Amino acid sequence: MIFTAPDTEVIPVTTPPLEWDSGMYREAVAQFDQVAAYMDLDANVAERLRTPQRSFLTTFPFRKDDGQVETVFGYRVKHVLTMGPTKGGLRYAPTVNLGEVTALAMNMTWKCSLVGLPYGGAKGGVRVAPELLSRAEKQRLTRRYTSEIFTFIGPQSDIPAPDLGTDSQVMAWIMDTYSQQVGHPVPGVVTGKPVELGGTSVREESTGLGLAYLLPLALEMVDLPTKGTRVAIQGFGQVGKSVARAVTALGARVVAVSDLSGGIYRPDGIDIPALHQWTARNVWVNSFPEADPIDGDRLFEVDCEVLVPAAVQEVIHAGNAADITAAVVLEGANSPTTMEGDRILQKRGVLVIPDILANAGGVTVSYFEWLQGLQFYFWTNEETRQRLRDIMTKAFLSIKELAAKEQVDMRTAALIMGISRVAKAKLMRGLFP
Repeated sequence: MIFTAPDTEVIPVTTPPLEWDSGMYREAVAQFDQVAAYMDLDANVAERLRTPQRSFLTTFPFRKDDGQVETVFGYRVKHVLTMGPTKGGLRYAPTVNLGEVTALAMNMTWKCSLVGLPYGGAKGGVRVAPELLSRAEKQRLTRRYTSEIFTFIGPQSDIPAPDLGTDSQVMAWIMDTYSQQVGHPVPGVVTGKPVELGGTSVREESTGLGLAYLLPLALEMVDLPTKGTRVAIQGFGQVGKSVARAVTALGARVVAVSDLSGGIYRPDGIDIPALHQWTARNVWVNSFPEADPIDGDRLFEVDCEVLVPAAVQEVIHAGNAADITAAVVLEGANSPTTMEGDRILQKRGVLVIPDILANAGGVTVSYFEWLQGLQFYFWTNEETRQRLRDIMTKAFLSIKELAAKEQVDMRTAALIMGISRVAKAKLMRGLFP
């Protein structure tokens, strides 16, 4: 007897999407794949580095001031554990998702690698609008989130730091919550803490300082002087404010600044101390009386030599890259330029100092703070600044030399350096078991 199967519809087998799949993650992987192909990276290593080693997703409740209970999503991702503990910021923002923190964790791996820090990359976040929270609500949220990720973090395993929507106070609450759980103070569990708890006052200005240390080196590559150079800064938060102070001290002129409220422009230079005083009282840059108002998006078009995107990701893209007048783009934010935007800038001859190099000052000073927390031995601010300058300068010159040798742009050279160090470490450690 011959059995004949009934006619049935054939359903094709498709590969399910990755849990962290998102536009930002796909962009990070595409950038990695492009450089990995150029390097002829070992296929097994390349496959391993495309995905995070550990991902944590939690939903948890916290109580609002009015007695209502709200449930939010929290995340923490560790990209690579090969190099040592993982390190990366913690952001509070309404758009945070698993794909975003995974992409940022991946980029943090390359960043730590290329400046020689003994870390793998990590990132975390809570999907919430921090500006809508009272101080008490933010504290309850932070302590509950810390309890959720308690087993995932630690001074020898994963060290959070401030990022978008978080600050030194949030880090103090995380440190206190963690310390209460283990029964003794653990200053090394986070960086970016208040000075009174073992932090460093240089941490708040560290990313801006790092950018400023690279400014003369970048301008030298395009035959421009530092003194009198016109700088436009997109984003006037912690990074934007610190880089504005630092480049002004070098003799550059900040001619345009923008934030969520809009932008301001003054061709002969904005009085940065006066603007700091204004935002301390009024929060936003709009209506600053000593400069002309402009639409925030127009900041990318103002006449300047240097553009510093210092806010959020993917603000330079195919739609505006052709309008940028700057000769140098110093990426103060994480992933501020899409791949298509980057191709347009490269084609036009704009020198781009990539985020994984340009804003590495923040994680470098976090490393210094972590070391001091473990040793209970603290450096002076001048020692911290000098060591930061040395590391940033050394990394810049190494990447510049590699770019010239390989005849590639600075972003590709930085990724080659960062990826190759991680790949070599993986091959040397081998596979367990």
